[in-house]
Amino acid sequence: MARVYVSSVIDAPATKVWEKVRDFNGLPRWHPRIRDSRIENGEPADRVGCVRDFNLQNGDRIREKLLGLSDYDYFCTYAILESPMPLTDYIATLRLTPVTDGDRTFAEWTAEFECDPADEDGLVEGIGTNVFLAGFNALKRQMGA
Repeated sequence: MARVYVSSVIDAPATKVWEKVRDFNGLPRWHPRIRDSRIENGEPADRVGCVRDFNLQNGDRIREKLLGLSDYDYFCTYAILESPMPLTDYIATLRLTPVTDGDRTFAEWTAEFECDPADEDGLVEGIGTNVFLAGFNALKRQMGA
């Protein structure tokens, strides 16, 4: 099983960062690689079980299902249902933790998935850099950090 782990510190309160990222349909508003997104069947974007269908800037389409969301613990967990990436059983969690020293946010984004061993290094690097780290860097810019 392949694993991706990326962490960062965002110079903004966790409540403010959470306002930005908790909307499961809101990726295009903060992540630079996402062109558009919609929640299937008109379900609320914070309902566990809802499915988001989105397009990357390069035109690739991905569908993901919300598996968990906590406004108390500041996390969301989701699974990829369809993707052009050569992987299966992908589960990821985006988690925020308040840093009380300076009212900042410790952000972690993790994923586990199955793939061909020949593809593992490239997928781990690509997801870690192009998705997780790119998202954190965009949040830092938007939060004025």
